[in-house]
Formats: sequence, structure tokens, C-alpha cells
Amino acid sequence: MDTAIGAGPAHGSAAQTPSYKIHPVILAGGSGTRLWPLSRAVYPKQLLALTSGKTLLQETAERNRADIGFDAPLLVCNEEHRFLIQEQLREIGMDPQQIMLEPIGRNTGPAITAAAIALMAKDPEAIMLVQPADHRIGSAEQYHEAIRAGLPAAMAGNMVTFGITPTRPETGYGYIKSGGAIDAIGRARRVDRFVEKPDEATARRFVDSGAYFWNSGIFLFSVRHYLEELEQLNPAMLEACRKAVEGGAPDLDFFRLHSAAFAEAPSLSVDRTVMELTDRAVVVPVDMDWSDLGSWQALMDYLRADMAHEPIERVRVLFLNTKNLLIANEKMWDGSVDESAVHIREIMKRALQLEATAIIIVHNHPSGDPSPSQQDIRLTRDLVEAGRHLKVTVHDHVIIGANGHSSLRALGLL
Repeated sequence: MDTAIGAGPAHGSAAQTPSYKIHPVILAGGSGTRLWPLSRAVYPKQLLALTSGKTLLQETAERNRADIGFDAPLLVCNEEHRFLIQEQLREIGMDPQQIMLEPIGRNTGPAITAAAIALMAKDPEAIMLVQPADHRIGSAEQYHEAIRAGLPAAMAGNMVTFGITPTRPETGYGYIKSGGAIDAIGRARRVDRFVEKPDEATARRFVDSGAYFWNSGIFLFSVRHYLEELEQLNPAMLEACRKAVEGGAPDLDFFRLHSAAFAEAPSLSVDRTVMELTDRAVVVPVDMDWSDLGSWQALMDYLRADMAHEPIERVRVLFLNTKNLLIANEKMWDGSVDESAVHIREIMKRALQLEATAIIIVHNHPSGDPSPSQQDIRLTRDLVEAGRHLKVTVHDHVIIGANGHSSLRALGLL
């Protein structure tokens, strides 16, 4: 069991300085369209169960439970998803302190600022732990250890972000270049600069240098210090968000931000608004199993790693329901597709049992070329034909190989 994440005094004695409570702020307003058709605006990635029996939102909320030392989470989402989010939290027994509704998407800067203003009114000494609702973290223990490592720097007034130790020259993530260590504040380092997604050669140099980390999009800072920085760096955003909170109103179990006021907030990320401009930005390096699952490539990388221990080819089938929600991720047979008629019956029988309406085939070639074979193409086309009769759509057949993956749909073969 984890050691509780206690936020003790930042300095001085406990009698002089109040304890700092960590308030998780979960950003759940993303549309997740890069994983279309699995993820769509009406049912985005954070509401899907991509890596376990729980959705990414539920996994995120589970990592931030009160019995670990956190306060109840504050969620920021859009109006269309409010009941889905509320229901998914109810399913795991999570009672949030607030679900704040954005009337219009204005990027992470205004979302975080509105949450900070609301928390400031409730707890002026609050520490806010900001995180996306749609990332995968393999180990909750690693996550909690990272928060403990960043807490002293946050309580000292720094804007803390967490940099993931890169395991490959990834071109799909932004990077953080670290500077010097901060005396007496654990392993936190000053941020030298933030870097947008690089090309492969640049990413390789970053990884080889040991000074660059993947930008996780997870932040830890005092609401008081965050709002002080914002007042200096972007007073227009602060004023608009303050009016949006002050002019907002409860609506059943939700809190609606004032629409016209929130629309006046500049649409900027928290990186552009604060982190890239402040001289208080620090990064805590973290060796953590993490992915933003922000693309089919990222999802395929996860599946590849999950299947890597198998010495033989294997076929998985992702079964989806009418809302493109993943309801099962099952290993179906060894990689041979010689008996395609048997495999088709197996898939369709399972689809009917699960009441699935769509499937995605994932074919693992542990040491081979990811190009589809004629057997892959024939099997998929036969499945498409069988699916027409049973009203089961074949979305794609993805082949994972040693050097990447290929998609029949992307290649125009489906």
C-alpha cells in the first residue's frame, strides 16, 4: 500500500504554517479526435476503456483517491459530456468536490485558471495537481512517488511539471530541457526551455543528451503562486476567468462558468500562458511508465509492449459497442490466418455474445515486417462481408511489426 502523500508545512513549524492539501484537478474536456473512429467528439478518448476494464477517466480518478492523501478531485469538462463523466465517477464510487463546465473550449490555460480561482476561494493554501483525464500511467505507485518528489518544490512557490525519462526518440511528444538542480529541493531542476515536437534526428539527440524529458502535461503548484504569476504574465486571462467563476452558478451537481466572461479568456495552453514565461518553472524527472495515447501510433506502441513477451504471432480483436466504446480486448488465436473461415466464425460469434457492433483487428508480428500479407487482406475482406450480414463493422486491421505498424484502412486496402 502507498505511503500517504502528506503535504506538510512548506517552512517553519507546524504550529506556524498550515498544512497544504493537494487538490487534484482533472482536465476532461478533450475531444480525442486523433483516435477516430475509436474516439469521437461525442465519446472522446477519456471515456473509453482502452487499456483495462476501466476508462481512462476512471483510471485517472482512481490514482487520486482521498485515502492516498488527496482531497476530492475537481473536474473541468464541457457540457456535452457532463452526465457521462458523472456516471463514470459514480461507477467507481468517486464523489468529486466539483464538476466545472466550460461553456466553450479555451485550451488548458483558462481551464486551469478557473479551477485555481475556485480552489483559492475554498482553501487559500491549496496545492493543485493538474492532469489530463486521458493519459495512461502503468504504475500508480510511480505516480504517487513522483508527486511526493515534486511537493517540496511546489510548496516553495515553484511551478512544477513532471518530465518523463524518454525511452526512445519519440517525435509525437513535446520535450523539456532541464537546467541546474535546485538546492535543498529534492531532485527538482530548473526548466531551461520547452521544445515542440521534434523531428526524429533532433529527438535522438535529445534522448542521447540525457538533459531532455518528455512533457507529461502534469503540473503541481500552489494556487496562490499560480494566480500571482498569471496576474503578471496574462492579466486578461485572469480577469476573464475571475468573472466567469464569480458570474457562474450551480446547476444540479455541476457548476456552470459564465459563458460570455469565459469566452473573453485568451485561448492558450498553460505552457504558453505560464510555464514558458515564468522564472519559477521547475521539472521533476520521473522514470514512469506513461503515454498520452494521443494517436493510433501511441496505442499501437502500448499494444506492442503488452504483447512483446509472446514469442509467437498473435491476433487480438478489439470489440466496440454502438458508441465506439471498447468493451473487450481479447487474444483470439495464434498468428496463422490459414483457417480464415474458422477465425471469422470465432470473431463473429464473440461479437454477437458481446453485442458488439464494430471490431478492430490487431495482428502482432514480433519480429517481422508490418506490411500486410495477402492472407491478412483476404481475412479482413471476408470479415467485412460477414459483418454486413450481422451488422458488425470492421473498422481496421492493424499489423504491428518490429519496425512499426501498418493499417489496411490507411493503405486503402479496406
